Formats: sequence, C-alpha cells, structure tokens
Amino acid sequence: MSATTRITVTLPTEQVTELRKLTDNISGYVAEAVARQIRHQLIGEDLRRHQEDHGAFAEEELSEARSKIFGATGSTRQTGVA
Repeated sequence: MSATTRITVTLPTEQVTELRKLTDNISGYVAEAVARQIRHQLIGEDLRRHQEDHGAFAEEELSEARSKIFGATGSTRQTGVA
C-alpha cells in the first residue's frame, strides 16, 4: 500500500450526496478520479510535445489510435484527445 496524506476537500453538497450513492469509500473514489485526471494531463502534454517535434497527427494515425483505444466499433468516434 502506498503512503497517504490526509487532507480536507470541500465539495458541493450535491456531489457528496451522489458520491455516497455510488460508494462507501469516498476517499478511494476521489483518489482514483485524481489519478485519472493526472494521467489525462500527462498524456495530453506528451501528445502536444510529440506534435511540436513531429508535426500534427495524420488522420490515419488518429484513426489507428482510436481503434486501439476504443476497439473497432469506436474507431470512427470523434474525441477531444490532446
């Protein structure tokens, strides 16, 4: 188990109400949401750096990436990745 630090977070009452409906481990739920957001931001930074170094992604590259991420049925789905 990794080390933890106790903090206080203020959330809108409506969010807390919905969180309590979803889980009895709000700390774990919030920790996973924060980890997901950090990964999202780091990937976005990597993609921006790659495009700065190598130019914009070609549509074929984007299509292949979508296919790998979402599977064949999601390959035509438009996303706001980056």
